[in-house]
Amino acid sequence: MVGAKEILLAEPRGFCAGVDRAIEIVERALAKFGAPIYVRHEIVHNTFVVNDLKTKGAIFIEELDDVPAGATLVFSAHGVSKAVQEEAKARGFSIFDATCPLVTKVHVEVAKLAKEGYEFLMIGHKGHPEVEGTMGQLSEGIHLVEDEADVATVAPRQTEKLAVVTQTTLSVDDAAGIMAAIRARFPQVREPKQQDICYATQNRQDAVKVLAPQTDVLIVVGSPTSSNSNRLRELADRLGTPAYMVDNAGELKEEWFVDAARVGLTAGASAPEVLVNEVIARIKQLGAVAVRKMDGIEETIKFPLPKGLKIDAATGLEIEVRKAPETGH
Repeated sequence: MVGAKEILLAEPRGFCAGVDRAIEIVERALAKFGAPIYVRHEIVHNTFVVNDLKTKGAIFIEELDDVPAGATLVFSAHGVSKAVQEEAKARGFSIFDATCPLVTKVHVEVAKLAKEGYEFLMIGHKGHPEVEGTMGQLSEGIHLVEDEADVATVAPRQTEKLAVVTQTTLSVDDAAGIMAAIRARFPQVREPKQQDICYATQNRQDAVKVLAPQTDVLIVVGSPTSSNSNRLRELADRLGTPAYMVDNAGELKEEWFVDAARVGLTAGASAPEVLVNEVIARIKQLGAVAVRKMDGIEETIKFPLPKGLKIDAATGLEIEVRKAPETGH
């Protein structure tokens, strides 16, 4: 028996609209075209989700060489570079793009401003697929800055037209610090009209800021590859609450809960609620007797599916998306 008496659940937590949409795209492609469906990179960064889709017939690949001719291919929620898009088209795959629309928005902004002669600083983590996809929208003129030290040494070719874009899953506070350093060095830099960090990342971090001070220990459900889940654990740590990230309930350690009267629990944007429920059940086995949900923002955003995968709920038939005929001279 451990000390925990109450579990306090973060609100919001878990799946965001972009993750919901990406998983649904793979599931609908499997239902419509049959297995296998090839997915470039993990559709979202969660072990449980990826393994579940594998059992349904999804095959996850990193290189397009591993996709047979004529196959159906899904791009992951993190987005891909122009080179990957063009190679996939050239190979004639049937393509469905599960890139989160909020990542696509960043891609569109980069393409638009590049035509106007802008160079870019991208705030993000090297090697993350979203960063590779966004930086890969251009062949040159986009520079990665991972921290404030990078800002001091980055060397754009010109500074008259310089814009900033951001990985959507960063720590809001870390990104703000790097942005302040960019402003100090490049005062005329162009910032996004709305910050690139997505609403779901922001909301889950805001919830942890409220939750962490009320709890003795905080558990984040998320996979090690999940950027936004890692940021939640780091944030709680920074606020002085011991925090641990687990992929599933089996990774919980009894000693974390000794002398913890109240346990905080949240989940990254790619972690399904089934895993949260299993963690709750395990903490109850260790002595918790109550579960309470904190007040928080209710997220109602839903992103549309790509045409070719929209299905009418009443008939079960695919909806044909037709454009109205163009009028004019």
